[in-house]
Amino acid sequence: MRRGRHCATAAEPHLMVRLRSMVWGPAEFVGPPPLRLTAKGFLAGCLAAAAIVGTTVAGAWYGITGLAAGEGGLVCAALLVLYLCGMRAGRALIGVVAVLAVCLALHAPQAAAGFVLAERGRVESVVVTSVDGRSADVPGAGRYLCSVIGRDGVPMKVRIWRGCERTTRPGDTIAVVYDVKGRVPPRGAEGGGSALDALSGLGGWLAGLVSACVIAVVRSYRLSTPDRGHRPPP
Repeated sequence: MRRGRHCATAAEPHLMVRLRSMVWGPAEFVGPPPLRLTAKGFLAGCLAAAAIVGTTVAGAWYGITGLAAGEGGLVCAALLVLYLCGMRAGRALIGVVAVLAVCLALHAPQAAAGFVLAERGRVESVVVTSVDGRSADVPGAGRYLCSVIGRDGVPMKVRIWRGCERTTRPGDTIAVVYDVKGRVPPRGAEGGGSALDALSGLGGWLAGLVSACVIAVVRSYRLSTPDRGHRPPP
């Protein structure tokens, strides 16, 4: 009986170490993390981030619907997760990386559209035909959406919210920027900036993804391959 209790007590620390290694990665090193793994994690994060954003921008630029909508970015995110699984990184850290990569892929389409409009967009004045939004008695609540018609008298298929304010009325004119090749929907010209400004909103997601990749890869470090036949001593 005592021997059975001793075996169970000896096995508990081993099981906790295995569980911690599975969730957070083994990180079997002393002192600063290995430079090689740090560089590998940084490179993996940068390549994945560049692929997610790059495929979305390319899709918006060339009018490839699937890529412009972020589907290509989601594929890149999945490939990054598979790479970390192959590295046997901690499950929790793989989950963090997956969430950050997916969020980056979902935010990239708007930034990519802004990039295209900043590069080859043209600004023109349009006439407001109707305004939809919250009650004027609630200032600052919600967005106002303006239906507009262009100079040629043709209504635009999308409604504009940039530059559409509580005081905007049908018959007013607002400025919109449109893609000369028609591959990106027009948007209000208010607050327009450079192409880099359009992508700057992704900075936080990019930094978070690269940092999480570095931590996941570094903590995947093992001094030796795990011995599946290992058993705790009696």
